[in-house]
Amino acid sequence: MINPRIFREYDIRGNAERDLSDATVRAVGYALASVLHEKKARTIALGQDVRLTSPRIAGTLAQTLLSSGISVTRIGTVPTPLLYWSLFTLPVEGGAMVTASHNPAPDNGIKLAIGRETIYGEAISEIRRRAEIFSTHPPAPFTGPPGLLTDHPVIGGYISEISGLFGRLPLYSDRPLRVVVDCGNATAGLLVRKLYTSLGVDLTFLFEEPDGRFPNHHPDPTVSENLTTLRKAVKDHRADLGIAFDGDSDRIGVVDERGEILFGDQLMVLFAEEVLARRPGARIISEVKASKFLYDRIAALGGIPDMWKAGHSLIKARMRETGSPLAGEMSGHIFFADDYYGYDDALYAGIRLMALLARRGRPLSTLLATLPRTFATPELRRECPDEKKFSVVDRLKGLLRDQGLVFNDIDGIRVEFSDGWGLVRASNTQPALVLRFEAETPERKTEIQETLTRALAQTMEQEGLDPALAHQEASHT
Repeated sequence: MINPRIFREYDIRGNAERDLSDATVRAVGYALASVLHEKKARTIALGQDVRLTSPRIAGTLAQTLLSSGISVTRIGTVPTPLLYWSLFTLPVEGGAMVTASHNPAPDNGIKLAIGRETIYGEAISEIRRRAEIFSTHPPAPFTGPPGLLTDHPVIGGYISEISGLFGRLPLYSDRPLRVVVDCGNATAGLLVRKLYTSLGVDLTFLFEEPDGRFPNHHPDPTVSENLTTLRKAVKDHRADLGIAFDGDSDRIGVVDERGEILFGDQLMVLFAEEVLARRPGARIISEVKASKFLYDRIAALGGIPDMWKAGHSLIKARMRETGSPLAGEMSGHIFFADDYYGYDDALYAGIRLMALLARRGRPLSTLLATLPRTFATPELRRECPDEKKFSVVDRLKGLLRDQGLVFNDIDGIRVEFSDGWGLVRASNTQPALVLRFEAETPERKTEIQETLTRALAQTMEQEGLDPALAHQEASHT
């Protein structure tokens, strides 16, 4: 039987051996093929990350699609952004990327695209419904011609295009910019040396060799302990910037010249300043976990701040709907649609940041010095069963409404105060609630956190859950 929990809001993900057996992958392949046929799509690009189980899963998926009349163009072992790039540059009508992104090494998954758009939400649910049927009742043998299998490596073409967009970067204080790059033994190491060397910057690489066991640290740059080596290396090498990538290189982590971590909303301030200087009045999108200072800064620059739902597929859909040239999430997904394709590419975002820093010629830490001082928690995760997390949030809305609190409920509950805010939302990717709190003083931040955490504990108890879960940290996978 297929584990239904592998079907997430944006992709399919679980333990590779337990949840993604060959039988399950075949059922998913049949489901995908049936949807593609209905869309009159006959060819997809197929990529895979560096995990030890990726060749098996990609091979099984390819065989299933081919036997179902879907042609497969294998683009090799690549970062996820190169799968997205192939959707714009190759004669394909969809794509599949075998990856578990920033999850632990034993996990794996599949990200799916139809046309040039990654599918999510109801489209993933439809894949699930069909896969569950095909897992017990496989489709009749396909009577048409089988699909064609071709190999089309894309790393060279991607490097050539991106290098051509930027050339050599300006000198930084009469010398090349000094950058430390942490590849995390993941997909970035497949190409980032060649890509970034073309920029003429002074580079130091950490953990460049791809290794699907991720022996040096977990490939998730949003968790501060995973940036420990990078922070030290930036200071030891007197570098101007440190860049890290997640497992499939669609999320970026950044460290300034002091070794201090910059979060997604801080990066978005810098990118918004750059984009709005060229596109006055543009709409800039972020999500409910981002700081108020980001939205205030976008408005002060004459842009239209747009707070939207968290999730890379949801953000990309919002960008297409509104024509926004820039979007970004706290998790390090940054989306450029000005002079680029509008998908999340951390390799490209790293170049945009390096180019910005070289042009301004000032330390990265000083570029954000004028932002108002606030005090915020990192993204907190609290354990909550998948079957309860949304009902907990709904019940919490009623409780807070009865207390007279004002909140935005576009994605969970973001309670706004005159001097801060607090967030409680259901995670779309794991059995957890996501919390974040920010205020003008540490004391006020603690007050807001305690107020909402007490309300959350009360709500969880009403839902038949242990109220202590409101304080119990969940894993980041």
